[in-house]
Amino acid sequence: MALTKSSRLAQTALLKQILKRCSSLGRKQCYDQYGNLVDVPKGHFAVYVGEKRSRFIVPISFLNHPEFQNLLQRAEEEFGFDHDMGLTLPCEEVVFRSLTSMIRWEH
Repeated sequence: MALTKSSRLAQTALLKQILKRCSSLGRKQCYDQYGNLVDVPKGHFAVYVGEKRSRFIVPISFLNHPEFQNLLQRAEEEFGFDHDMGLTLPCEEVVFRSLTSMIRWEH
């Protein structure tokens, strides 16, 4: 299924919004939901996954992967992007670990 120009523009806008809210680009420090200082390396962003909301740091390059983009679209539909905790993904932790492992293998 080919992306139309308007859907590519919408996808680009969505990715920029995600990067603005969740990446460490231009930031030296960030805080978790409890106010604790945490380090997120440049070029990465934090996501929360599973029932326990386990925190994972993933590279921004994952945003280019179609399966990760699908997960982000599901996250937007289910949770939206307007909350303080960070980007929450609707995915079980074991599935997320499998997905990120597959993406890393492809790179």
